[in-house]
Amino acid sequence: MTEEDAVKGIDMDLDLTDEQRAFAEAVTDFCKRETGTRQQRDELTDGGRHAHNQGLYQKLADLGWLEVGAGAGTMVDTCLFLEHTAYGMAPVGGFATSAIVAGAIARFGTQAQKEAVLGGVAAGRTYAIAMSEPEAGSDVAALACRAEAADGGGFVINGQKTWCSNAHFADAILLVARTSGVPGDHEGLTMLLVPGTAGGLRISGIDTMGGREVNDLYFTDCRAPAGAVVGAVGQGWRQLMAGLNLERLILAALMLGTARRAFDDALGYVRERRQFGRPIGTFQALRHRLADLATEIECCKLMVYRTAELVDRDPSRVLPRESSMVKLKTTEVAREVALAGMQMMGGYGYATEYDMERHVRAALVSTVYGGTSEIQRDIIGKTLGL
Repeated sequence: MTEEDAVKGIDMDLDLTDEQRAFAEAVTDFCKRETGTRQQRDELTDGGRHAHNQGLYQKLADLGWLEVGAGAGTMVDTCLFLEHTAYGMAPVGGFATSAIVAGAIARFGTQAQKEAVLGGVAAGRTYAIAMSEPEAGSDVAALACRAEAADGGGFVINGQKTWCSNAHFADAILLVARTSGVPGDHEGLTMLLVPGTAGGLRISGIDTMGGREVNDLYFTDCRAPAGAVVGAVGQGWRQLMAGLNLERLILAALMLGTARRAFDDALGYVRERRQFGRPIGTFQALRHRLADLATEIECCKLMVYRTAELVDRDPSRVLPRESSMVKLKTTEVAREVALAGMQMMGGYGYATEYDMERHVRAALVSTVYGGTSEIQRDIIGKTLGL
């Protein structure tokens, strides 16, 4: 492997099959062709205001690549897709939440739900998951949005959800609601698959640093049929815990791609930018900083794919320590790399003319969503018997 390949994070040092290497290369080539320039990305995202472009997403579906998010491939395959689309800055933000929902359906859904959702993901449809509420984020047991049994079967849903990624274009939303008990109980939570166009559901966007990504959801006498239940009534907490490997690993793979891209953008800049008669990357302060960041990214890559391999060996095994560690480490490193890249680029890193400020906005929130870094540390501590 050449020094340049090592710096860029080429997957030659991973234990991949020939098919997986070819898949990663094909995704990389697709991104270079479709999203390789700033102009292309701006046209696809309305100047960076949207994280998902359905037209581009459909092209990926037509190539058959979205099947990896529908259980057709291994977890390593899914991580390769996530890492390389994130590196290529492809606006396909709907894939991550769709893959998380698909994982829950594959594990707990009925045959009809599997055919609809897994087939839907492969065909290019998108899905969202609604769990957080204004008074319940890290404390999932505090969920209060209720789904009451309705006369004639099914449920009537009332309450609010917040920070729901991609709900504004999702075909359906996997809702975690309380069907019994009171806020504070882990028991009594149920997963329901609710159409994005369901009557009684109002979706209101939340403006963020990253543009239009997340939403408030308001349920007012929203009806869901009995067939909307995913898994068993009242067992939502256990079902959520069983899916933690998938969610945290998906977020880590995304941020691995973002970290690599921010690093390469910073590296390209310091190689070309000259001050005091020489490229600024030749100064020891920056050279050593980049060496440290490259080492951190390599650690993240090994953690992501080791954890993915553990999931592939036994998909039913819950990996609280490993999944929390990989999410914690990779998101913290992505944030560190992006902020360091901005510092190295000076004013140009802050200017919207360059991509670094987008990397910063993408990385900052990664230590918050999917369980904050503080929560991940707490979980890791508990696995150590503390």
